Amino acid sequence: MQSRVQYIVSDRGEKTSVVISLKEWKEINDNYQKLIKKVEVFTGIAEAIKEIKLARKGGKKLQLLKDFLN
Repeated sequence: MQSRVQYIVSDRGEKTSVVISLKEWKEINDNYQKLIKKVEVFTGIAEAIKEIKLARKGGKKLQLLKDFLN
C-alpha cells in the first residue's frame, strides 16, 4: 500500500503532526485494536500460569478442565 503522508511543521521546522488518509488511519486503528486484544489474552494466560504455580506451591488441588466444563 502506497501511503501519502503529510507533515505539519513548527516555525522552527520541527515535525509536530502527521496527516494520513482516513482509510490508512482506520487500518492502523483496526490493527492496533487487534493487538490490544492479543495482549489481553496473553496477559490473562500469564496470570493464569502464575496462579497455577502458586496453587501447586501451596499444595492446593486444582480442578481439571474437563471437570470445569462438566
